[in-house]
Amino acid sequence: MTITLNQQLLDLSTPRVMAIMNLTPDSFYDGGQLKNHEQLLAKVQQFIDEGASIIDLGGYSTRPGAVNISVEEEMSRVVPVVQLIREHFKNIPLSVDTFRSQVARSALEQGASMVNDVSGATADDLMLDLISEYQVPYVGMHMRGTPQTMITLTDYQDIVFEIRYFFSTLAEKAAKRNINDLIIDPGLGFAKTIAQNFHLLYHLDAFKLLDLPVLIGLSRKSMIYKTLNTTPENALNGSSALHMAALERGAHLLRVHDVKEAQECIKLYTQLRDAAS
Repeated sequence: MTITLNQQLLDLSTPRVMAIMNLTPDSFYDGGQLKNHEQLLAKVQQFIDEGASIIDLGGYSTRPGAVNISVEEEMSRVVPVVQLIREHFKNIPLSVDTFRSQVARSALEQGASMVNDVSGATADDLMLDLISEYQVPYVGMHMRGTPQTMITLTDYQDIVFEIRYFFSTLAEKAAKRNINDLIIDPGLGFAKTIAQNFHLLYHLDAFKLLDLPVLIGLSRKSMIYKTLNTTPENALNGSSALHMAALERGAHLLRVHDVKEAQECIKLYTQLRDAAS
């Protein structure tokens, strides 16, 4: 498994870490923490030092019930940060976490090199055409409804089959547009109950049939801290435990708040995997 990122091949045979950089005031774990340029750049340097392969910038909170902000406000949060990081860090690949093609286009114009779309191209009909135009990797996530409505849309007959079918359809749309680097994300926490999240994670290897890289985003989510009767702030150990489970079931990318600990999971996983050969 490889993707082309910043005009270079990124080999996913060893799993990689995508670092989360929230530029929102209301994200469930670390919203509002980065208050100035110095803190932003220091965080980027930390992510790089700890081994992140990609930094994912998000200006729209997608936690359940989050406020729906305008395109203009989302752009004002994201685009200047892309510019700032590019002025100081030329090589680290930047992903923009957005379901709006207008925001994605502006970020790509300023030096982002990947798009992470929680709607899986269902929220904006122009998104896949934009990806085809720029020929950048695209993460398509499964979600029903919107962050404002998704908690009411958890009725599935066969959740693994239905989500795999969603991705096969997305792959067909991408192929018609000559999109080369499609990455799929089953969307843990998005229009799924806690039990459904664990069911999906347990059956993650069912998505190997699609022959596409798989991204998993479970870092500090409610499936962990509610199960453990704790808080997002105290959910690092649980995140690491489930990251190992995801790796064992075929995850190629881990989208995380805590890069160092995720890299440790990957190092231990690859050592264990290679011991079998």
